[in-house]
Amino acid sequence: MNSTDRKKSILADMSLLVVAFFWGGGFIAVKDALDNLTPFYIMSMRFSISVIIMLFVFRKKVKSITKNELKVGTLVGLLLFLGFAAQTVGMNYTTAGKNAFLTGTNVVIVPFLYWVISKKKPDVYSLISALLCFIGIGMLTLDGGIHIGLGDSLTLICAVFFAAHIVSVGFFIKKMDAILLVIIQLGIAAVFSTIAALIYEPMPQPLSSNTMFAIGYLAIFSTMIAFFIQNVAQKYTTPTHAAIILCLESVIGSILSVIMLNEIFTSKMILGCLTIFIAIITTETKWNFLKTKSIHIVKTR
Repeated sequence: MNSTDRKKSILADMSLLVVAFFWGGGFIAVKDALDNLTPFYIMSMRFSISVIIMLFVFRKKVKSITKNELKVGTLVGLLLFLGFAAQTVGMNYTTAGKNAFLTGTNVVIVPFLYWVISKKKPDVYSLISALLCFIGIGMLTLDGGIHIGLGDSLTLICAVFFAAHIVSVGFFIKKMDAILLVIIQLGIAAVFSTIAALIYEPMPQPLSSNTMFAIGYLAIFSTMIAFFIQNVAQKYTTPTHAAIILCLESVIGSILSVIMLNEIFTSKMILGCLTIFIAIITTETKWNFLKTKSIHIVKTR
């Protein structure tokens, strides 16, 4: 990798860190929104508001959408909807901690899905980082043991869909415009979410100001801006790398819950954060700074 590509890769990773922050804040927003809204209506509103804004801002670009781009965007949008739907329904049958942990297992699934599709084997650093993230998320989110029930099974299915979404974005983004891919996938997710809400959930009551603020945050920051950044950034990094960076949403969400919701941050959670941090350092640097230092010591001797 030359210096220019390396700079683009670092910028992409920093951008994905911003996405992780927005998604981490989304945990707080969803918690507030659930006080007045059912899950599918939250999904419907966040996706609909996002795509309406993007259609207005990029209305000229939308006119150039091809049939192939529409097919690709529909596939990616369907994966996005299925991931959120499985996670939302699964939440009704399991605890929030187990739901967060099992959703986070997508970081382990991504390298193998990418391997199957691209035929490119992840390096050992990526595999070790994925495993460390898996362990760290477990320490961060699980209070007790885990057994596989209906909610857990649905959440594992959600992790597969989210992993497939990350891999599909990484695969297709090299071949089409990032803005169009974001608009189409959010539009498809909005359509399916609205249909699910109308079929399975009662009409919502008038929204409070707190709920409207939460929906606004989810629509603008956690959805529109976050998915736009993710799609652009994945042009310059691998899906495995992206998944590892994005798993920081668990860390950020936990920290924000302590600050804003006065939740307790245990020593095990701190250890989980440190484990994920080591995973990020591993995938970002491959510990080259230690190799360089050891070589320098040998030379000086």
